[in-house]
Amino acid sequence: MAKNARKSLYQFEYRRSPDQDGPTARRPVVVIGAGPVGLAAAIDLAQRDVPVVLLDDADRIGEGSRGLCYSKRTLEILDRLGVGRACVEKGVTWKLGKVFQGEELIYAFDLLPETGHEMPAFVNLQQYYLEHFLVQRADALDNLDIRWRNKVVGLTQLNDGARLTIETPDGPYSLEADWVVAADGARSPTRAMLGLDFMGEVFEERFLIADVRMSEAFPTERWFWFDPPFHAGRSALLHKQPDGIWRIDLGLGADADAEAEQKPENVIPRIRQMLGHSDFELEWVSVYTFQCRRLERFVHGRVVFAGDAAHQVSPFGARGANSGVQDAENLAWKLARVIQGRAPAALIDTYDLERMAAADENIGHSTRSTDFIAPRTPQEMRFRDAALALARKADFAKRMVNSGRLSTPTTYRASPLSTPDAEPWGGSARLGAPLPDAPMATPAGEPIWLLDAIGGDAVEIVLSDGPPPAPAPEGVRRIVVGADLIDVEGRFAERFDAVPGATWLVRPDQHLAARFRHGDPDRIVAAARRMLGEA
Repeated sequence: MAKNARKSLYQFEYRRSPDQDGPTARRPVVVIGAGPVGLAAAIDLAQRDVPVVLLDDADRIGEGSRGLCYSKRTLEILDRLGVGRACVEKGVTWKLGKVFQGEELIYAFDLLPETGHEMPAFVNLQQYYLEHFLVQRADALDNLDIRWRNKVVGLTQLNDGARLTIETPDGPYSLEADWVVAADGARSPTRAMLGLDFMGEVFEERFLIADVRMSEAFPTERWFWFDPPFHAGRSALLHKQPDGIWRIDLGLGADADAEAEQKPENVIPRIRQMLGHSDFELEWVSVYTFQCRRLERFVHGRVVFAGDAAHQVSPFGARGANSGVQDAENLAWKLARVIQGRAPAALIDTYDLERMAAADENIGHSTRSTDFIAPRTPQEMRFRDAALALARKADFAKRMVNSGRLSTPTTYRASPLSTPDAEPWGGSARLGAPLPDAPMATPAGEPIWLLDAIGGDAVEIVLSDGPPPAPAPEGVRRIVVGADLIDVEGRFAERFDAVPGATWLVRPDQHLAARFRHGDPDRIVAAARRMLGEA
């Protein structure tokens, strides 16, 4: 019987844990919250041989599409966690978008114009499907214990961990953990228990979000309207989802009555006016406002915040879930090294530094998008209208039109884990950024993608010009291009500006930490130790 037997497709049974009997147990890691971020963190830790307890106060996966757009980088992470291909197969793949003002097309864009990547630019997939795939994967890992209907109601910081009080249908129990990962969402009870609050900006603009079932043959593209004829003076967004469902977002203004706007008698006429017909069914409706805020710090003693519990952004640009999954990946390998005694606890401080920078980057993009989509002042409105008018005539002005800058991974430009370049480099690989993928082959001719070959290890990539001059640094796996992997299409050489004898050091989260045009064993060892938090 599966560890988490289902009552229905998305509902799970409460099961009593042995930790509820006897003295208080101690676990290496407890993750709070079984949404995409908590599940991703728990799976990543378990795959790195760290036993994990994952607590969630519910017994089911959430309803409604909620999170929808998953970026190429997030899909690469999910693929390493064992669910990426399921997401691509079930989801709607897209890379093209169009921006309109009124009925006029202002411009179109292509998010991944080049070939030679395993994962697409974006996949649209209802969040409940992603969570379902992640729960299935978690259920298959023996060292990952998901406990449904286990609500954390108390948290006490210890010198070397934390003590949790957990409420269950059988009553409360206590559990201690060396580390706690708080991924319990925007209203994070953990954040409240520690007396923490966000800093940033709250937006008053309201938006209607609706999942609509229909057979309309719109292209599989992202369509965004400023001042559409069917919703004058506001904005609209149309996206395709699996199962014949379409996501529709409509700007409502700050004064809209959230409760009234969700009533079918008000929603259906809006959708009918947009589509020009009544041949559709409402699947799910919500009205939302949003915030662009974050915690001052993400690491508080032995409690680490991730995802919406740590930071919140607007939905424009699909930055919420994507940045949350990238939080989880950044944290998991560091936490694993610390727990396993391979790095000092100070390595977790680099999570704080790197992911706060990522949050600030995403908050900046989200704030600018919101100000452009829903101007709050006459000056902002004049700028937007001028930019839209100019974009019809001049290509350079299209960059000024902001319908939501779509999620891209953060480059860790100031990371203490990186070794600065000593020489200039071309190509698309960037120091501190995730590696670009490339089609490769094994010596036997079997196709393999570069990121699949790297996996979740610390890796040294060497472009062969003869035997490597020294063994790979301790704790780092070596891949020799030209021997272990063959660059069958020349994409690796192009994207990495590769020359014979060059070396690249890759972190366990697949970010580039160092690169050298010529092998220098001492410099490479020093850079590897820095990359892994040992220096």
